[in-house]
Amino acid sequence: MPELVVAIPTFRRAEALRNALTAVRAQVDVENGLADAPMHCSILVIDNDSAGSGEQIALEIGAKYVIEPQPGIAAVRNRALGECEHARAVLFIDDDEIPEPGWLRAMIEMYTATKPTAVAGRVVTHIPEVVEPWVSKGGAFDRPIRTRGQLIREAATNNLLLDLDGVHRLGLSFDERFGLTGGSDSMFTLQLTRRGGTIRWAEDAVVIEQEDPRRFSPRWVLMRTFRFGNTSARVRIALARSRAGRLVERLRALGRGTVRAVGGSVRWGFGVVAGSVRHRAYGLRTATRGLGMMAGALGYAHDEYGRRRQRSSMKSTGRVNRP
Repeated sequence: MPELVVAIPTFRRAEALRNALTAVRAQVDVENGLADAPMHCSILVIDNDSAGSGEQIALEIGAKYVIEPQPGIAAVRNRALGECEHARAVLFIDDDEIPEPGWLRAMIEMYTATKPTAVAGRVVTHIPEVVEPWVSKGGAFDRPIRTRGQLIREAATNNLLLDLDGVHRLGLSFDERFGLTGGSDSMFTLQLTRRGGTIRWAEDAVVIEQEDPRRFSPRWVLMRTFRFGNTSARVRIALARSRAGRLVERLRALGRGTVRAVGGSVRWGFGVVAGSVRHRAYGLRTATRGLGMMAGALGYAHDEYGRRRQRSSMKSTGRVNRP
């Protein structure tokens, strides 16, 4: 029977990892108990903490556990691909996500029915009940509306199944230049579709993102928005095949970023005059994303994950006490 490995990257989030693993374990056990199951499922935890902080939890819940010492999410994802060479497919989910009932079944059904190179599922962010109106009304966590089975060009890896034969055939791996800045998943999936692979949308395969409630602030949302713009520009520049092509992509990112920055500023100003929280939030986020694109076009890489790792390391030694 072909094997599907559910791969969970982690880094010093013990409680979140336990919650994710518990929910995944329950669905894996149900799937493996079906008499007509098309695939056998297992779980792999890839820990980016050299101290092995996630080992005990992983082993308690019956997951295979490995440590990837090279910092960065791209190195962790590549380690997962290497550990799963015996399998037919790997299904990535983040350590701060809880799959909804039927998630694993929906992913497998889409994969076996359509035989794509990848299947992407839906991610829903859990927003705390008490949060600033600027955050709740600003659309920061809205995601594209798609239909079941729809072909898409690009996807994140926080709910993504990969056919490993297809990955090897297309010569794909995660670019470790983006390991600490984000964007390696966008680059990977764009390369996948540009080289002839397909990504199908599994509308019913839902995971709930459990972000730290302390992060739902305008400052954090704007940082996240800047990073999205920054990495989108850098990915497209890196994908260009020639020096001239990279120059064209830089100019495109600079132009599109400028349009967003100006247009977003105008909308923000309208929101101030009209007293509209929604227009102020949308406008400022649009302008911030544009600034991120412009910065990426000029060569700046926003090292958000690197900073997060540094804060986590300092917190573990008692030198800071903030999110």
